[in-house]
Amino acid sequence: MIFNPQKECENKESRKKMQFALLKNLVEHVYNSVPFYKAKFDAAGIKPADIKCLEDIAKLPFTTKSDLRETYPYGLLAVPQADIVEIHMSSGTTGTPVVDAYTERDLDDWAEAMARTLSGAGACHTDTVQNAYGYGLFTGGMGVHHGAKKLGATIIPISSGNTEKQLMLMRDFNTTLFSCTPSYAMYMAERAKELGIDIKSLPVRAGLFGAEPWSEGIRKKIEEDWNIKAYDVYGLTEITGPGVAFECEYQAGMHVNEDLFYPEIINPDTGEPVPDGTKGELVFTTLTKQGTPLIRYRTRDITFIIPEECSCGRTTRRIHRLFGRTDDMLIIRGVNVFPSQIENALVEIHGVEPNYQIIVDRNAQTHLDDAELHVEVSESQFSDETKDLESLRSKIDNVMKSKLGIHLKIKLVEPKSIERSTGKSKRVIDKRTY
Repeated sequence: MIFNPQKECENKESRKKMQFALLKNLVEHVYNSVPFYKAKFDAAGIKPADIKCLEDIAKLPFTTKSDLRETYPYGLLAVPQADIVEIHMSSGTTGTPVVDAYTERDLDDWAEAMARTLSGAGACHTDTVQNAYGYGLFTGGMGVHHGAKKLGATIIPISSGNTEKQLMLMRDFNTTLFSCTPSYAMYMAERAKELGIDIKSLPVRAGLFGAEPWSEGIRKKIEEDWNIKAYDVYGLTEITGPGVAFECEYQAGMHVNEDLFYPEIINPDTGEPVPDGTKGELVFTTLTKQGTPLIRYRTRDITFIIPEECSCGRTTRRIHRLFGRTDDMLIIRGVNVFPSQIENALVEIHGVEPNYQIIVDRNAQTHLDDAELHVEVSESQFSDETKDLESLRSKIDNVMKSKLGIHLKIKLVEPKSIERSTGKSKRVIDKRTY
């Protein structure tokens, strides 16, 4: 189902003309209204008049998360504060949060983007959407809520946690689609099994998952456990929240809402743009954002733009599922390792659960980084003899060496011993001191 065919299936050349007009207006507006951007453009020797075509966006300076923290709380505001109707901010527990401020029109655009996202997962006005993302300053809960309301669906705003009640409401209110982090979806399946609930008998047919990295292997596990289709949704607080990009029924990359957000892929080391189809760092410009617009925001997410058109009929460009982030990449004895690579390898190994943590520390003698991988063993395997567990540990080590090119210290831990989360899971514990 396509929520807005006029925008999502628009002729590509017409869309480019529209994007340039929006970009031109945006650059002029932030230059004249946001002192931070005026200073940044002046330092780069750029004036709004220098932007003569869409490709000239590459002349503009980047915006980074540190810029957002340094301008906290209202340093990036592009409208009078009286025009702001809603505030959200990052869910991190340390450091200065990053703020996203919305005007009424910004909320309308966000609702539109999320209605398209839900439609991509097959939802319509007759569906019941159970929203298990956290409500509050985190963008996940309100993003899905705004989108479901725009779609005309029934919303169950349960928020995260209270797992037994989640499962009860799915049964009692005939929930057809639910949304949460992928790690919480796995925990709900685990808890349902403990309670003797057959989740495959529930009316749920689809799930919308995001807010944390998750692999194709985890998608397959969720789909098998729940007997649903699991859809990826992309967004980040800095841009607007969820709904920046989404999967359609073909699950062949995430469609970017290009009339609202302009995507680029750059070489993360040089900052230079790379062609479609080339892996690099994802950068976004908010074309219509009024409250806190962003110019060329470096997301730190690694992906590439898929140049081919999708079979669903949408003409918007797609991004490949994320490979990881430049800031969560680990360098272990000279080898670049993303947690998602470890996750993909683990889900293929019989006898372990897809619950893991990577403990990173620095060797006091060699001054090199070491990583210890804690892996939960399945209930059936944990009761086996010591030699069988050692065989399993050796198998994990061999798989990691084969797929990652390095040996990791492997520690097998008891089932359910790694802390579960109703929000974002914490996969990496960094004990290094700098």
